[in-house]
Amino acid sequence: MAPLTYQIGKVRMHLISDGVYWTDGGGVFGLVPRVLWEKVIRPDELNRIPMDLRCLLIESGEGLILVDTGYGTKLPPKRLQQLSLASEARLLDNLAAAGFTAADVRMVINTHLHGDHCGGNIVLGPDGQLLPTFPNATYLMQRLELADASFPNERTRATYFAENFLPLVDLCAEQDGPGGAPRARLLSGDTQVTSEVRVQVTPGHTRSHQVVIIESAGETAIFLGDAGYGANLERLAWVPAFDVEPLQSIETKRALRDWAWRRDALLFFQHDIAVPAGRLRIEGENWRVEAVSEVVR
Repeated sequence: MAPLTYQIGKVRMHLISDGVYWTDGGGVFGLVPRVLWEKVIRPDELNRIPMDLRCLLIESGEGLILVDTGYGTKLPPKRLQQLSLASEARLLDNLAAAGFTAADVRMVINTHLHGDHCGGNIVLGPDGQLLPTFPNATYLMQRLELADASFPNERTRATYFAENFLPLVDLCAEQDGPGGAPRARLLSGDTQVTSEVRVQVTPGHTRSHQVVIIESAGETAIFLGDAGYGANLERLAWVPAFDVEPLQSIETKRALRDWAWRRDALLFFQHDIAVPAGRLRIEGENWRVEAVSEVVR
């Protein structure tokens, strides 16, 4: 899918897709009966719905920032078949379509370390070695998220894969990256990353999931990651089965939704196949996401 370009204040951003995959609708809508959620999106004959793998490229004054990296190119054929992930253009192709290369990226922020968000962190080299996909970038992730990903339990071990993140931290976060800096930078909570970009911990989907907030010239945008889809921002009770802390997830979405509405923030949706970006509106007692087209100045 072609990159989509937006701008808030002085910051230009591009939604760059790593393709489209298919997943069980029950995972996305949790306890909500299919008879209700299929009015929002129709599943296929296997009860699956399509999900985009959007990543956000930020043209920051302090260098090019990429938020999340999709599934990447290391998945075995069987897993690709299960996901029906067969898009001709993947992340690096679409990055090139936006006019950039992997070497141009100076920072990668992982919202969390599930395979569909950080699989593209690492690529297989010609001899099968694990190499950073973005050779000049420092990778930012939450310290608690790394701990949970490194020691998964029965619930989470199918979503965390060490080859996507441990080569970056070299077990002790000592592997040198660009300019001799650590390849991975571990964050301990909310952090101002650059003058216009910050991360905020938003627990629920995982204990230390983080959203990325861009603020410039009085305008705001938020890359939500898995902190919210359009449908479950409109209906807080629609909690994905993927969320490890479902009650916390509701309160996180409530707080994010209220804050974003007050700021009239531009919301970037990572997986919502129909709405890449939108703004929140209130109609009577009901919340609604209003889609926003590309904004280029």
